[in-house]
Amino acid sequence: MRLLDGLEVVSRDKRLRVARAVLYLAQGTFGDCDNEDDVLHWSRHNNFLLYQMGTFSAFLELLNMEIDNSQACSSALRKPAISLADSTELRVLLSVMYLMVENIRVEQEPDPPEWKACRETFRTELSFPVHTEEPFALLLFTMVTKFCSGHAPHFPMKKVLLLLWKVLLFTLGGFEALQAMKVKKREELGLPPLPEDSIQVMRSMRAASPPTYSIELVEQQQQKRGHRSRRPLMKQDSLDIYNERDPFKNDEAGIDEEENDDVDSGIEGELDLMERDAIIPAMPAQRPPIERVSFPKGLPWAPKVRQKDIEHFLEASRNKFIGFTLGQDTETLIGLPRPIHESVKTLKQHKYISISDVQIKNEEELEKCPMSLGEEEVQETPCEILYRAMLYSLPQYMIALLKILLAAAPTSKAKTDSINILADVLPEEMPITVLQSMKLGIDVNRHKEIIVKSISALLLLLLKHLKLNHIYQFEYVSQHLVFANCIPLILKFFNQNILSYITAKNSISVLDYPYCTVHDLPELTAESLEAGDNNQFCWRNLFSCINLLRVLNKLTKWKHSRTMMLVVFKSAPILKRALKVKQAMMQLYVLKLLKIQTKYLGRQWRKSNMKTMSAIYQKVRHRMNDDWAYGNDIDARPWDFQAEECTLRANIEAFNSRRYDKPQDSEFAPVDNCLQSVLGQRLELPEDFHYSYELWLEREVFSQPIRWEELLHYQ
Repeated sequence: MRLLDGLEVVSRDKRLRVARAVLYLAQGTFGDCDNEDDVLHWSRHNNFLLYQMGTFSAFLELLNMEIDNSQACSSALRKPAISLADSTELRVLLSVMYLMVENIRVEQEPDPPEWKACRETFRTELSFPVHTEEPFALLLFTMVTKFCSGHAPHFPMKKVLLLLWKVLLFTLGGFEALQAMKVKKREELGLPPLPEDSIQVMRSMRAASPPTYSIELVEQQQQKRGHRSRRPLMKQDSLDIYNERDPFKNDEAGIDEEENDDVDSGIEGELDLMERDAIIPAMPAQRPPIERVSFPKGLPWAPKVRQKDIEHFLEASRNKFIGFTLGQDTETLIGLPRPIHESVKTLKQHKYISISDVQIKNEEELEKCPMSLGEEEVQETPCEILYRAMLYSLPQYMIALLKILLAAAPTSKAKTDSINILADVLPEEMPITVLQSMKLGIDVNRHKEIIVKSISALLLLLLKHLKLNHIYQFEYVSQHLVFANCIPLILKFFNQNILSYITAKNSISVLDYPYCTVHDLPELTAESLEAGDNNQFCWRNLFSCINLLRVLNKLTKWKHSRTMMLVVFKSAPILKRALKVKQAMMQLYVLKLLKIQTKYLGRQWRKSNMKTMSAIYQKVRHRMNDDWAYGNDIDARPWDFQAEECTLRANIEAFNSRRYDKPQDSEFAPVDNCLQSVLGQRLELPEDFHYSYELWLEREVFSQPIRWEELLHYQ
């Protein structure tokens, strides 16, 4: 309580000292702890205590003051190079808020009931603003746009974005909460339950063996020239000992036409013969017992069929057998042969109606009959409140996030005009020794990785929640992402050596919290920094890659115009390279992106990528009647891509204006056309009106000539 009183003093330095003391408490008073578990236990305990004492609202006031601190902004703008010193207060405030959000958000088994009550109160406080007109997430979004516009270059973006992501995760709910909400919403709308829980299906999927990538180029050349004669002697089954057959190896003679550089074609080649020789002698005389090999029990996903697919199928069948169509009638099967009856029965068995379909239909009816259907009941969910608050500045928020993502992408070249995202990682004194510069280099890379992680996660979370809340809210966000070049940006991100990105070692484990607070630190040397940690993968980067692939999937699914963007930007070789990462979830989303564009890539591509095609067949959900693998008659279909986006935009604008524009139903409001009552109305005039009304009369009334003949003309 004494510390909280200290936050109210006038002196900035004293306030900063107090805020740092609170930060020490939030970090778990590590000076009095013996091991890491102790630090984490006390950090959690202290954060609940701090919240109960009202620390969060006190820090929120200080954060608002710091954001509006024009002196700090102008001094940062004048500096040639911005460093850590410019954002000290902001970083301390954001760190405390982050620790509170993260500790209170995560549920643990032994939590006492008052902590659970605390969690719900805090979630409500962040989602449903009481005193202010905006949720807390909006304040952070505003900080992001302020930073990107160049008005506040000293804002610590990494901390802002991390806090924003965790606040969205806390207020809207994570993927498991989202799945539960989806199930509940389907029940409310009277739709059949979901065929499966996609997270569970993905957890049980196995990754396919990636192409070999550890062979040196010299060995590849030798293999190509000298060892070709030994190839027919190898039994193909010998590679299948541990059920690790590789669906992505190009053992066809021809190399993929789009990847004709030596390194890649060599990588896509056969397994190194040395590795094979190591495998073959280890084989027992007879085949291994069946129990060791886990064969898949069929395909992982239940097939889905849309209402539109059934209509198209029946339309084609009727045209063929009867010679005329019956529009959207899917019940009448008179005159069609028996096999067609069977096909329709199978299609209807797997018909899947999504929540989005129902929402689009409702929206069409509301647009058609606004009077008879009356006002729509909108549930005040945290997602709805956030969308309403973000609506008018949403394009700026999306552009700002993508700008930062571009600046943090490893493939981006440092341009002079790009935004500086390193303001909160560069020290005042630049490093002078090799060790210091190595440490700073690791820090900068880690800093960028965290930024990519938080942006990718919050974009995906936002898209998924908005899609469940209302399809047109999701479409509004995704259309602005597409207009802001999100598709080429994500492809640019993947156009790097994705394996080295996922195995990057940009962290110094001895400096990680809470390890560094309770252990004596060993002396850091250039060698120990270069060795990195023992982790095989950098899970942070794998997480970012999967999120970005999922965002790309969300943007392009069922949109021909955007699928064509993938084709135009030559995404196939980029995505194929990403298949080298042996992780089932990542491979699934890459294969989904390849599947939607296969039919446009031409017969030659499909022919030379049969391993990829069979992997798509094994892993991606089947849509009956989907011609993805053949691409028949695609040139004959006239698709006006611009019209597709324009129609979507018109629907989104109609939805937004119907639901969120202030003068609702203005064209149906009664109009007062009695001269006496109109002139007798009292109007609220601004305070300075009586100073300038004579000038206004002169300019707007007396100096304008009256054209009486026009008045007669309008009569």
